[in-house]
This record gives sequence, structure tokens and C-alpha cells, in this order.
Amino acid sequence: MTPRKLTGLAVGLAAAALVPFVSLDRLVFFPDRSVSPPPAGVVERWLTTADGVRLHAWHAIAPEGAPTLVWSHGNAGNIAGRAPILDAPAGRGLGVLAYDYRGYGRSGGTPSERGVYRDVEAAYDSVALPGARIVAFGESLGGAVSIHLATVRACAAVVVVSTFTTMRNVARFHYGLAGLIVGNAFDSLHRIRGVRVPLLVAHGDEDEVVPYALGQALFAVAGEPKRFIRLPGAHHNDVLENPALLDAIADFARSAGAPR
Repeated sequence: MTPRKLTGLAVGLAAAALVPFVSLDRLVFFPDRSVSPPPAGVVERWLTTADGVRLHAWHAIAPEGAPTLVWSHGNAGNIAGRAPILDAPAGRGLGVLAYDYRGYGRSGGTPSERGVYRDVEAAYDSVALPGARIVAFGESLGGAVSIHLATVRACAAVVVVSTFTTMRNVARFHYGLAGLIVGNAFDSLHRIRGVRVPLLVAHGDEDEVVPYALGQALFAVAGEPKRFIRLPGAHHNDVLENPALLDAIADFARSAGAPR
């Protein structure tokens, strides 16, 4: 989420409080349809989900023996906006599959919570070759998507950055009791208890969109082995610009054991 996205979410939640029959999906997802060509060295791919939706993806292929990050982005924009950050793990010797949710970029369909879960499963399945080490990697809302993935597929590890406990807790932080309209959407607080692989949680302590305390709370209920990285002075949208964090993510991904 960015300040622009937060504004859209604020307007959407306020509307839902007044008009309860408005679909929550329309208030959470802010897709951008404009996609530039992939960065140099990145392969353009097309994936198909279990329910027949065609997804657009960029793939920086992993060197032999290196893990691949299946990267789930936040609630707005598309993979083109992540191009500089996609280069960072690839430059550190990791593979990266960055895909667009349904309705984002060049992907077909319309986004929904259930739909984006199917999307990440299709992304995983497309790189789940024998012997592959796949790390679920998500930022903001994508962290919730990645936590879901780790409960339904054999991941080597999970990395979540600037991620919340539940969507309702984020909404309540910004809008008080009006946040209750979100219900049980994106309930990572429940799902993370089912994660049985190494977990890395990173959060900026100046995050103005997803409060730092929610990142701490998510980490607290997770099982071992786990690691938490506090990023002093980092906000919601600049956290992945930190080279030290990118180094830590790469080291963590490389050290993760084989999928269970």
C-alpha cells in the first residue's frame, strides 16, 4: 500500500460503512493495468490458475541449486512497479517469480481474496520442479497471500515484509469501529499458526499504513524457527529499499532447508 492506496482504501471503507452491500473486494484491490516490458534478463511468462484464469508473470530464473522466491505484491499497482526491487534478489543469486494477481496488469479476471490465493498457488506450481526450493515472499497484503501459500504447498521458508495480522485490525487502526465491516478477510493471525517452516518477518517501525505493532503480533503467534527484523525509521513504502534487509532476505532464503 502507498499513501495514494491508503486514501483509496479509506474512501472505500468509509463507503462500506455507509453502504454495507458494497463488495469488500472493490475496496481492497487497486489494480493498475499498465505494464512496461520486463527488466533485462527476466523472462515473461503466462500461467493458468485452477479456475482457468490466465496470469502474467516475470521470472528471473534461479541459478542451479539456488532457491526461488515466489513474490506476491501488495494491494495496488502491478509487477512493473516492483521491477527495481525484483532485480535486487536476482542480483544476490536467487530466482524470483513475480506475478500479477487476477485483474492486475496483463492478468485476466477480477481480484478477490479467494482468487488471489488461487493465483499464488498457480505461481508456485509453475516453478515446483523436482528438487526446487521455493520461498514464499510477500509484501503488505502479499504477505497474507504468502502465508496462505505456506499452509497449502511445501515451501522451504516464508518471508513477509510490512504484513498485518488481519485486514480488520488494519482497518480498525485507521477507522475505529468502522473497521469491523471487514469481517475475517485475510486472517493471517489464524493461518500463520499452520506454518511449519522457517519464517522471517520484517517491519519498519515508522510504518504508517500497517502499524509496526501488527507485525510484532503476527510474529508472536508464529511457531519456531522464526526471526524478526525491526527496521528503524522505515515506512511502509520504502522498507524494501534497505540493502541490509535485502541481504538478510537472500541469506535467509539460501539457508532454508529443503521443502518438507
